[in-house]
This record gives sequence, C-alpha cells and structure tokens, in this order.
Amino acid sequence: MTSLYSRVFLITLAVIFISSMLGFLASNSYYHMKLKPYNDKKLVSIAEDMKEFMEAEPIDMERYLRNAAALGYEIYVTDGLEESHFFGRSFRRLDLDKRDIALVLGGDIYHGVARFPNKLFISGFFDNRLSNTVGVPVQLSGKAYALFMRPDVLLQFGELRTFFALIGLLTIIISILLFLISTRYIVKPITRLTDATKRLAQGHYNHRLTTGRRDEIGQLAGHFTAMSRELERVDQARQQFVANVSHEIQSPLTSIQGFAKVLAQGELPKAEREQYAAIVEAESRHLSMLSKQLLLLSTLEQGEEALNPKHFSLRSQIRQAVEVLQWQLEEKSLLIKLTVPDTLSIYGDEVLLMQVWTNLLSNAVNHIPAGRSVEVSATEEQSHTCIIISDTGEGIAPEHLPFIFDRFYRADRARERLSGRTGLGLSIVKKIVQLHEGNIEASSPPGSGARFIVTLPKM
Repeated sequence: MTSLYSRVFLITLAVIFISSMLGFLASNSYYHMKLKPYNDKKLVSIAEDMKEFMEAEPIDMERYLRNAAALGYEIYVTDGLEESHFFGRSFRRLDLDKRDIALVLGGDIYHGVARFPNKLFISGFFDNRLSNTVGVPVQLSGKAYALFMRPDVLLQFGELRTFFALIGLLTIIISILLFLISTRYIVKPITRLTDATKRLAQGHYNHRLTTGRRDEIGQLAGHFTAMSRELERVDQARQQFVANVSHEIQSPLTSIQGFAKVLAQGELPKAEREQYAAIVEAESRHLSMLSKQLLLLSTLEQGEEALNPKHFSLRSQIRQAVEVLQWQLEEKSLLIKLTVPDTLSIYGDEVLLMQVWTNLLSNAVNHIPAGRSVEVSATEEQSHTCIIISDTGEGIAPEHLPFIFDRFYRADRARERLSGRTGLGLSIVKKIVQLHEGNIEASSPPGSGARFIVTLPKM
C-alpha cells in the first residue's frame, strides 16, 4: 500500500511536470498568436536596413554581412542560380522552397517567420531552419539577389538560455528536496494520529495528541483529543451505569432471596409472615419499576423516532399530573399554585411530556416538608415556551446540584432507596426534554427551595 508520504511526493512531481508542460504550451501558443507576427515584422525591418547598406556599399557587402552574422544573425544570400553564400552559424535544415526564392528575386518579401506552422511542442522562435526566415530582394551591380535572415538564438541568448535553464533546473531540484522535508512535517502528525486511532480502537482512551499547530491538522489533533476524552467519559459512565444497574438489581434480589427462604420455613407467626411478604412485594415492585425505566431510557436513546408530537393544552396536562398526585398533596397538606394560561398550547409528545411534569411534581412533593407549597408557572416567548416548577422546601445542596440529572444519582441514598425510587427519574426527564430540542436547568438559591426551568421550542 502506498504511504501518504510517497503519495504526496508523487503528486508533487506530477504537479510540477503538468504545470511545466501547461506553462510551455501556454507560452508557445502566445508566441504563435501574438509574438510571431511582431517578430516577423521586426526582422523584415532589420533586413531592409541590411539591404540599404548592401546596395549603397556593394564593395563592403561581404565584410558587412560577416559582421552582422557575428552580432547574432544567420544570413543566406543567393541569386537563385549558382551563386549562394551563407554567413554565420549553419541552418539546421535547408528547406527553403525554390518558389519562395523566385518570389523574393521577383521583388516580393518573404514572411517565413510569420508563416511558420504552429506546433505544440516546438517553438518557432528557436527553430533555425532556412524556411523560418524573412527574405527581401537586393540589387547589386544590376543583378538581383535574395537576402534571407533570422536571428541566431544560440549566439544572442546562448548564455542567457543556459542561465535560465540552470535556474529552472535548480528551482525544481531544490523545491523537490524542500518538499520532501516539508511533507514529512505535514505527514508526521497524521501518522501519530493514525497510531492514536489504533490505540483508541483497542480501548485506550487516555491517549493525548499535543501539537502547537494552528492549521487544519492542529484542529484535527485537538478534535481527536476532545473525542478521546469524551469517549473516555462515556466509557466510564457506561461502566458506572452497569455497576449501578447491577447494584440496583442485586439489592432487591438479595432481599427477595433472603425473605423467600425465611417464608419457606413455614413456622413463622402470621404477623411476621405478612411483613416479610410485604417486603418481597415492595422489592419486586421496585425491580419492575427499575426495568420499566431502563426500557424507557433505552427507547428514548433511539432519538426522534420515539416521538409522536402534536399540539395540546399545557394547562390541561399539568392539571392531570396534579390529579395523579392528589392523595400525596392532601396527605402532606401541600398547596399547588398553577399559573399557566388557558390558551397556552405546546407541540410535543403528550405521553412523554406528561412524564416530565409528573416526575418534577413528584420530586417536589416528596422532598418538601408538610404544609409547604409548589408553584407551576408558564410563559410564552417569541421562539419558545418556558415552564417553571418551584417549591418552598429546603432546596438542593450546592454539592449535589451539578449531578442531579445523572443516572442513579441520589442526594440521600439511604432515604431514596427506602422510598423505592430508582434515581432515574430526572435522567429520563432530561432525555425527554432534549428529544424535544429543549433545555432543562435546576437551581436552588440559598434559603429557597428547588427550581426547575424547562424551555421547549415552538414548532
């Protein structure tokens, strides 16, 4: 399998090669479309100057043309018959058509540079064939000659071309070497991330990636560390949950087993037998409630598919929840204050939200002394509905407040266990509210009772 390091390196080489080819093709196309006609016109002007001097000083013609060739031109002079002279570096190919020579001898100008055929991988500027020249007619001692010339690129730009070629070659080589080093800098944290991912898959959640980078790789390392911490927290919560469930099941099962053995003896007084049977029944009822709430939590974890939302009256539903708790309210002489508008309607799962109000009201009723009061109020805002359930009890201690929505958490474990409560109620409440894309908060100011604020968004 190709490593990321070699893959990035090969892609870099391919990018350099392709960009070089595209750059050459673009430059060559620009030469053929724009520079070639301009270059032809400029060379014709130079050839016309040569013609004027040759016709004015025919005796010095040969010396003049040798000097011109030495300055960087390839020159060919012919009469179209037997007399032909070359000055300067030899042409690579002598492919000039005789008809073109006859054309110049007849007095016309030959535009071989402008007419040079377009080729993708050959630039006409560097092709020193005889057909890639300009030609002008020359009259010397009453005889017609044809003068063909083009620039000697090697003579004019030889050292410069070598200089730029060396710059380009060194640029490519140094770029590749630097990119090899920089690629290792890029790939190394990804390699570490891969190793950390393998460790994470094996269950080692305490691995941390430290990097001072602020780019995308640094952000990825930061997100991985956050994910690792969250998975570690979830794993610890899962283990704690399993331990709590095991404890919650084991305790009543131990009681049921012990009292069942005692009841099986058959020699107990009637009063004791009835007492033990009542304990077995209470513990069985606790196990049944625990299993139902665990099943409900599992169902709620499925997400929005568990919801069956519709519009309904909030006041009517809260009154139903109060009626369910009516006997407890009368037993403790508690007062319920209901400040919910009759017209207030909410959108949600009626069955699940009923559990929210029942759980919160039941918590308030069970935790405040006799003779106190519970108040339920609701207000409708532009984007959400706010429901507040508060009581005038002793409140919640600050050290317990951050954990009251955790599963199986009990502020007073002994009293709560004896009451038959499972410690899952508020966890279920929070999950139901979250499924409705809402929020629930608990507060308990010093000297005041507990206060639960449920915020539900409008549809």
